[in-house]
Amino acid sequence: MHESLTQPVTTLAGIGGQTAKRLEKLGIQQVIDLIFHLPLRYEDRTRILPIGSLVPDQNALICGTIEFTDIITSGRGSFICKISDGTGFISLRFFHFNAGLQKRLVAGALISCFGEVRFGFSGLEMIHPEYKKISSKEDCITETKLTPVYPLTEGVRQTTMRKAIQQALNLFFQSGQSQIDELPEIIRKKMAFSTLHEALETLHSPDQNITLEDLENGNLPARRRLAFEELLSHHLSHLQTKKANRQWQAPVFNTNQQCIRQFLHALPFTLTTAQKQVIKEIEQNCQLQTPMMRLIQGDVGSGKTVVCAYASLLAVESGFQVAIMAPTELLAEQHYRSFCDWFQFKEYKISLHTGQNKGKQRENILQAIATGDSQIIIGTHALFQEAVNFSRLGLIIIDEQHRFGVNQRLALREKGSHSNIKPHQLIMTATPIPRTLAMLNYSELDISIIDELPPGRKKIVTRAVSSERRDEVISRINHWTEQGFQSYWVCTLIEESEILQCEAAEKTAEKLITALPEVKIGLVHGRIKSSEKEQVMSDFKQHKLDMLVATTVIEVGVDVPNASLMIIENPERLGLSQLHQLRGRVGRGANESFCLLMYQPPLSDTAKQRLGILRETSDGFVIAEKDLELRGPGEMLGTRQTGQMQFKIADLSIDSDLLESVQSSAQFIEQQSPQIIQPLIQRWLGNTSHYAEV
Repeated sequence: MHESLTQPVTTLAGIGGQTAKRLEKLGIQQVIDLIFHLPLRYEDRTRILPIGSLVPDQNALICGTIEFTDIITSGRGSFICKISDGTGFISLRFFHFNAGLQKRLVAGALISCFGEVRFGFSGLEMIHPEYKKISSKEDCITETKLTPVYPLTEGVRQTTMRKAIQQALNLFFQSGQSQIDELPEIIRKKMAFSTLHEALETLHSPDQNITLEDLENGNLPARRRLAFEELLSHHLSHLQTKKANRQWQAPVFNTNQQCIRQFLHALPFTLTTAQKQVIKEIEQNCQLQTPMMRLIQGDVGSGKTVVCAYASLLAVESGFQVAIMAPTELLAEQHYRSFCDWFQFKEYKISLHTGQNKGKQRENILQAIATGDSQIIIGTHALFQEAVNFSRLGLIIIDEQHRFGVNQRLALREKGSHSNIKPHQLIMTATPIPRTLAMLNYSELDISIIDELPPGRKKIVTRAVSSERRDEVISRINHWTEQGFQSYWVCTLIEESEILQCEAAEKTAEKLITALPEVKIGLVHGRIKSSEKEQVMSDFKQHKLDMLVATTVIEVGVDVPNASLMIIENPERLGLSQLHQLRGRVGRGANESFCLLMYQPPLSDTAKQRLGILRETSDGFVIAEKDLELRGPGEMLGTRQTGQMQFKIADLSIDSDLLESVQSSAQFIEQQSPQIIQPLIQRWLGNTSHYAEV
């Protein structure tokens, strides 16, 4: 790559140290990073629109005469300019104004302005539009091309970003680097793609022949070419990781048949055919000297945890430790109780290590882990803290892996790495991953699917009810409890605040206790002490409680077969996969189960679609595909975290058809042009490609 493109962004005019620090938050450090920082959308300043033709939510360039101005003192206070062009009227509203603004914008002045049109108190208005006083309509300057709008971070303006990107593009084109196209010509011709130079020029500075509609529908060949290249880079990165993984050595696990028979006999249930198949795949992996990297997918209630217990048995019987990392204390405690029950016949030393462990208790657990006395260690984020040192870590199991940051998973893996040996990794998720996502983001993993539920499970009847019928729902809970059944009442996330969510659950519990004096009600949320939480869960499991009011902390890991009714408040706030996870807490016994989605009317079109899908199907894989379509990969995988899949331009909801060609092209490049792999990965992923290792 030309040296002018690898220079820090501070070499560009207008980019000082402070701005450079802010740009780092967007992954922009070198000049080349600016070139691939592509627009989110575009503004059309190529023509002046008549005011009479404007509609809300439209960005428009207009030209008109100020008819009158006024200062509104009520509320926040604002300065209003009413302007007209003979076809209609619109108000310009300024909340931040001073005497200078009032002197410039006076009745009779001719101005041009650009902004977003919205409904106001007195008709259409623009709030804080860009404006310019002009002497005649001919002076209203229009652009010759559509104006790009780039993703920003706090403290960086669009004008700053546009100037910096234009300088970077000039360097790119002048250096001749844009003529070097890493994408082989044979692939470009097959896919009918433009050159890199043409694609970048089109997207950063669209020609006047390209319409806003062309750019917004995502089918523009220039965008598709770069989306393909980005998807290809991700896929190549994962293939490189898989290849590198084969260079490491891993501990070899033996299969103690007598011990396995004892374990299976001790279980209170029989394994399904699907579970046995996945166990066979794990056994084959762990008998090799290369580290296992396997993802276990299974719908809620399919029995992933017992499969991981079987893998743990193989590790411990071969003289190695097992670390099991769960995203919540509730789930870690559930796994701890299950493992203690299943391994009673062997009396393994099983430790639970969470942030709740303090003082002497914490010291004793850390010492047992370090000496190897603890063979199976189950915990939360506390497992990868610096103070935790394993003796012989041979297997890492990560539950609901997307809940952890990649740096956290790397830290845990490194604790088991010594010399040239790395532990086996088993990742499990109850959020089925759509095929399109698995093809791309998990292509370095071997994937096992538990596609069979234990026998006797009945379909959960799902209904959507308006919150206006809340009292009716509450009144029916008495009847449900009298029949001997238990229920959940779930309070969903409020404004992304755990505190508010917990407060909502507390208030809901208080109201339900008052309304249902005969019903024994417990409460669980993220801010309750671990010991209290464990007691409540134990009481609920033993049927000392009839109803559990909870936040979404019960999304995973809670198994109470007698609980066969779930009420989810405000389900429109959650994604499909999370709703499916919550629903999976019921339907675990032989009785018919019900899930009521108590929504707040009116529902948006997307929310109606989402709840409709949930009513129609209980297949987690179908739901996951629909969730991907509605929400996109980043949101579906949970909070965006370091190293998670964050595309600059690709969009799987419209680009998934490219994935088959991505795979075949990757094979061609590995065989025919391996020298271009690293430049492609560096261009799109920078220094994050090593995250694929976990």
